[in-house]
Amino acid sequence: MEGFKKELTNNILSFWINKMQDDECGGFYGCIDGKNELHKTANRGVVLNARILWTFSAAYRILKEEQYLKIAHRAYHYLVNYFIDKQYGGVYWELDYKGQVVNSKKQTYAQGFALYGFSEYYRVTKDEGALEHAKTLFHLIEKYKDHQYGGYYEAFTQDWQPIEDMRLSDKDANEKKSMNTHLHILEPYTNLLRIWKDEKLKQAQQKLIGVFIEEIVNRKNYHLHLFFEEDWRVKSTAISYGHDIEASWLLYEAVEVLAEPKLQEQVKQLSLQIADAATKGCLADGSMVYEKEGADVDAERHWWVQAEAVVGFMYAYKNSEKESYLVQASQTWKYIQREIIDNENGEWVWSRLADGSINEKEDKAGFWKCPYHNSRMCMEMIENFNLD
Repeated sequence: MEGFKKELTNNILSFWINKMQDDECGGFYGCIDGKNELHKTANRGVVLNARILWTFSAAYRILKEEQYLKIAHRAYHYLVNYFIDKQYGGVYWELDYKGQVVNSKKQTYAQGFALYGFSEYYRVTKDEGALEHAKTLFHLIEKYKDHQYGGYYEAFTQDWQPIEDMRLSDKDANEKKSMNTHLHILEPYTNLLRIWKDEKLKQAQQKLIGVFIEEIVNRKNYHLHLFFEEDWRVKSTAISYGHDIEASWLLYEAVEVLAEPKLQEQVKQLSLQIADAATKGCLADGSMVYEKEGADVDAERHWWVQAEAVVGFMYAYKNSEKESYLVQASQTWKYIQREIIDNENGEWVWSRLADGSINEKEDKAGFWKCPYHNSRMCMEMIENFNLD
């Protein structure tokens, strides 16, 4: 496999540098739609901005290109100046294009991504302010977790009170806990542990890994349960193949950084079982479908699912030396190059629909379409698998 560095630098990162910087209002535009039209007055989500901060910080750390550090600085200052709630703490969910708060709710998932961005920025700048922001978010997340049953609630009001609509997006169930939020608290806690060996952080991460082992992974089929009641009663039946394969490697990464040998071996085996379960979503053309519920398969091939499949199957290959995982990772990368990368307009398309056509209804860049899954895939291949 090859071409990851070229894809990262010449297509993904260059798209965000050249097309998404807003020199009039600061920061980054909120949307380029699926037909490649820029919407200068689109609202701005904190998840997008936090992911931009993480991506360009990580890109600078790995590639040492000054232009990436410059974008990371821009993202950091915009996040600090506009998204941080100076009264109640945490980050707002959504702003308008002028930086005014549109939605002040505190989504736990969003706090995690802001922490992820701040911790990565600290790794490359050693800016103590960034580390303090990351620590503050950690303490907030822990303060408002579920101290009775364990794990993390989905969302709160601006002042951290219970909220009626806890959904991360319109596509999600309105339940108190989700696999997705827990996965994206696991990920930033891993990154924070790289730079801050705090005992409370280690304990929180151990408990979170325990939640995955005991509650989130379905021990009958090794797919992940998606939604839960407060006491961990399962409230979903769908299978999300992309989240399965993403979780398989993020869980392993978490125990690797935590450096608990006994737990590491347990999770290594579990991660392979999850990766095996995820292969059921793979098609003959190398792609991975989105979801399955009962007998109904959603065969849309989302950009992020393909990116996570490459990384996840490469980790499975590293941890098992089973050639079939390497073959699957290679086939998925070929599918991405053939069907998902937009060589004409830059970046990646949102998805291919079940009939193979390009999904133009969803964004090219926007609230959920960020330089994160695809950039991270490329950087994982470069940094951890020596594949340029």
